[in-house]
Amino acid sequence: MNEKRKKLIENNIEKINKDIHIHSKTPEVVKLVVVTKFAELEDVEILYELGLRDYGENKVQKIKEKKEYFENKKNDIKWNFIGNLQKNKVKYIAEDICLIHSINKLSLASEIEKQGKKYNRVIKGLIEINISNEEGKEGYILEEFLEDIPEYLKMENLKIVGLMAMAPFTSDDEIIRTVFSKMKKLLEELNCRFFKGELVELSMGMSNDYKIALEEGATIIRVGTKIFEEEKWEK
Repeated sequence: MNEKRKKLIENNIEKINKDIHIHSKTPEVVKLVVVTKFAELEDVEILYELGLRDYGENKVQKIKEKKEYFENKKNDIKWNFIGNLQKNKVKYIAEDICLIHSINKLSLASEIEKQGKKYNRVIKGLIEINISNEEGKEGYILEEFLEDIPEYLKMENLKIVGLMAMAPFTSDDEIIRTVFSKMKKLLEELNCRFFKGELVELSMGMSNDYKIALEEGATIIRVGTKIFEEEKWEK
């Protein structure tokens, strides 16, 4: 194992964990999902050595490849699917995926429900909301999700445990904060009106904006670049 590489990754994770305790009001519930889509297998080995178990991938094939590599020696890894999931690919991850972050249409949810039944397991998922109605961005328009909620409540093998959002395409921190704040309020409203407190996860915040997300109530942050690259950190 490359000890210099290990030290870099370890130091970056320590800084992120420190940020979690500084910026989150409830740091004890926050999960760091390490985005491994560009990570070499050696880097994932380092993550495992350092005690991290939640990894995020945005392509089904990459999950399959990494899972097969680690299967015989590390079977406690929790694979998170964080990208746009095609309905015809659900069957390849349904048996052992930990959490699907990007459920954005009822047809996709119905396929996840179907595959959950096939494997006799309850698959956990997050609803991806395009809260700012940005063109070209994946995610439910809120009004459409509200119409679909009765169908979700009937499902037995797909359990919705929270919401996911991507930050707007902007460098304006206040715009990003407003969107994240709206997501937190939406989660609370949906819990009150429909889900009886079962929405416990709010996945938002990546390498460039996770501090804002933590301040606005994120329980899951998805970080890749800041873990694997050597860069200048804010003091």
